[in-house]
Amino acid sequence: MRTDPPTAAALAELRLMPNQIGGTPSEIYFALDQPYDNNAYQLSQGKRLYNWFECADCHGADGSGGVGPSFLDGWWLYGPEMVSIAASITDGRPQGMPAFRDKMTTEQIWQLAGYVRTIGSYITKTAAPSRNDDKTARPAENRTPARILFNEAPAQPRPEQGPRP
Repeated sequence: MRTDPPTAAALAELRLMPNQIGGTPSEIYFALDQPYDNNAYQLSQGKRLYNWFECADCHGADGSGGVGPSFLDGWWLYGPEMVSIAASITDGRPQGMPAFRDKMTTEQIWQLAGYVRTIGSYITKTAAPSRNDDKTARPAENRTPARILFNEAPAQPRPEQGPRP
C-alpha cells in the first residue's frame, strides 16, 4: 500500500513556525484522520523503519537516548508535535541528526515520526505498534511448541475444586 502521489505531495509540505519548532501538518493529514498517529499498521511500519535506519544507535532501542536525545524524558528540543518530528527526520538537525529526505519516502517519514512519538508518549493512544518479542519471558505463541502452552491436568482432583458431581 502506497500513498497516492497527490496525498504524498501534500504531506511533504511541512508548515513550521519561523523558529523551525512546532507547526501544523497539511489539511490532508487531518482529512485522513491522522493515519500515522492512530493506525497500528502505520505505527508498526514506523517501528520497522526505526530499526532499519538504525535510529536505535543514537536514540537507544527503547528511546532512552545515547548519542542522540532521549524520547522518554518529556523534553523535546524541537517539540513533540508530529510535524516537528517529521521535519527533524526530513531535514535533520544541527547537532548531528542527519537528513533522511533522500533516503525515505514521505510516507515512511510520517510512519517513523508516528512511531517516535509513541515512544515518548504520555497520552493514551488507541493504537500501538507491535510488541517486542525479545522483552517477553517466553517465546511468542507462534514459535512455542504446543506442549509448553498447555498445563498438564492434575492427576487427582484438588480439594479447592469442591466435591465431584
